[in-house]
Amino acid sequence: MSEILIYIDYLGTLVFAISGVLIGVEKKFDLFGVLILGFVTAIGGGTIRDLLIGVRPVSWMENENYLYLIFIAIPIVYFFKNTIVKWRKSVFIFDTIGIGLFTILGVQKTLSVGLSPVIAVLMGVVSAVFGGVLRDVLANEIPLIFRKEIYAFACLIGAISFVISDYFLWHNLSIFISISVVIIVRLLAIRLKWELPFNVRSPK
Repeated sequence: MSEILIYIDYLGTLVFAISGVLIGVEKKFDLFGVLILGFVTAIGGGTIRDLLIGVRPVSWMENENYLYLIFIAIPIVYFFKNTIVKWRKSVFIFDTIGIGLFTILGVQKTLSVGLSPVIAVLMGVVSAVFGGVLRDVLANEIPLIFRKEIYAFACLIGAISFVISDYFLWHNLSIFISISVVIIVRLLAIRLKWELPFNVRSPK
């Protein structure tokens, strides 16, 4: 993994861990519950991706820095919770940054093991959203991926933009642009109230 992707992975792990810990604190979980929520949010998507693409052992088992970052998220939230709350509505900003970072990381890691760009795009989405799915399920919330608002679709657009732009642009620039695409699409979707057009209804 290139140096910039390592830093992206670390940053994504930290911001996702913070989003999980925030939910745990707001739900009044005990310390162990908060830790579990931070853990599954931070490494859940990457673990599922690695298992699907055949990477053994999964990333966080080979590098203890991931665990340290999750542990660091707990005091960050406890000591700076009021400040963090001012920066975001719910866990929105941390989720948005996290899915942008992990989408591109997932695409790049899948391509590095020789799988096709199509599979890489799908694994980018898996990397980005499934930690949040596990977090929401454990916190007794409806996962964002199952709602009409733009979430996984933003990751899909960002993943596709990376696969295409990486052929034409400097690699690090392509990474930056594609992460920005995910974040911008997600922010605009919330601000402008964009929703996916499909809404399955049960027959009357």
